[in-house]
Amino acid sequence: MTEKSHLHKTQVELEIPFHDVDLQRVVWHGHYYKYFEMARTKLLRSLDLDAGEIIGERYQLMVSESSCRHIHSLGYGDRIEVAAWIHDFENRLCIEFEILNLSSGRRCARGRTVLVSLDLEGRLLLKTPRAIRDQIRV
Repeated sequence: MTEKSHLHKTQVELEIPFHDVDLQRVVWHGHYYKYFEMARTKLLRSLDLDAGEIIGERYQLMVSESSCRHIHSLGYGDRIEVAAWIHDFENRLCIEFEILNLSSGRRCARGRTVLVSLDLEGRLLLKTPRAIRDQIRV
């Protein structure tokens, strides 16, 4: 994947808390989605697409697909950087993720979520609304 496809790339840094690990001090696999969500929220907020005049007032976003490929495990106290970027946004909003363990320098996971747009009555829109696309193109 080229850097050009990393549209609006955003990062958050986190430290793995004790309550996210099991008895072996390894992060439970489901928590990776929580880390992705933190980066996705920062990304959407940076574009004014989190909640406000467009999302919430005029449209809704719903996760229709999510995936995570685990490469190396994370452990208690590890410092991580979670990157999120927009890969596609014409018909659906595809956000991709990467988790880098800053403590070891290893890439630990890659993932993605696909968000579809709904009108305020909950009806699926087959194309990302122009207002959202315009906000991403800025």
